[in-house]
Amino acid sequence: MVDHIWSWVTLGPLHLPISRHLLMMGLASLILLVVFPLLIRSRTRALAPFRAMIEIVVLFIRDEIVLPNLGPKGAGYLGYFSTLFFFILVMNLIGLVPYGATATGNLAVTAGLALTSFVLINFAGIREQGLFGYIGHIVPKGVPFWLYPLMFPIELMGMVIKTFALCIRLFANMIAGHIVILVFISFIFIFGSFGAAVGLGVAPFSVGLVLFTLLLELLVAFLQAYVFVVLTAIFTGAAMHPH
Repeated sequence: MVDHIWSWVTLGPLHLPISRHLLMMGLASLILLVVFPLLIRSRTRALAPFRAMIEIVVLFIRDEIVLPNLGPKGAGYLGYFSTLFFFILVMNLIGLVPYGATATGNLAVTAGLALTSFVLINFAGIREQGLFGYIGHIVPKGVPFWLYPLMFPIELMGMVIKTFALCIRLFANMIAGHIVILVFISFIFIFGSFGAAVGLGVAPFSVGLVLFTLLLELLVAFLQAYVFVVLTAIFTGAAMHPH
C-alpha cells in the first residue's frame, strides 16, 4: 500500500521517480492502449464475450450517463468518459492482484484524474456557451447585481471544490478497504502476542474477514469508477447547460 520509490529517471535537469503506483498506471495504460484494441478488433470466438462486455459498458456509459447529462452533443465526449471509466477500473482491479498496488489509493493520482475532469468541465462549458457567456453564467441568473462581487468568487470556489471532492472521494474509498484488510491481518499478530493458541484461534476469523473485504473491494472497484464518471458527467452537463 505504500508507494515505494524504486529508482529515478533523469531527463536533463528533471529527476523523475519511478514508484509502484507509477508502474501500475503505466500497466493500466498499456492494457487500454494495447490489450483493449486487440480484444475489440479480434475476430476470435473465444474473445467474443470480452468484446461484448466492453461494448455493453460503452453503450451504458453513452446511453445512461453521457447523453442524459450532456445532451446530444455529449456523444463527442464519449471517448473521454469511456477511457476515464476503464482507466480507473483497471487501476482499481490491479490493486487486488497479489504484489499489485492500487494507484487510485494515491492522492496524487486521483488529483491528476480530477484535474483532467476540471479541464474538461470548463472546456465543454466554454465550447458550448462561448467564453463570455460561460463566465456570465457562473453566477446564477436572478441574483441581485450588488451580490455579484460576493457570489462570483464563491461560485469559482465551488467549481474547484467539486472537482477536489472527486479527488478525495476516490482516494478515500480505495485506501479505506486496504486499511481494513491490514487491520484484520494485524489481529492475528496482536492476539498472537497473548499466546500461539490464541493467535491460531483468531486466524480463521481474520482470514475470513479479509476474504469478505476483498469481495467488497471488487464491488467498490467498479462502483467508484462509475461514481467518478457519473459526477464528472453531471458537472460537465451543468457547465454546458446552466439553465
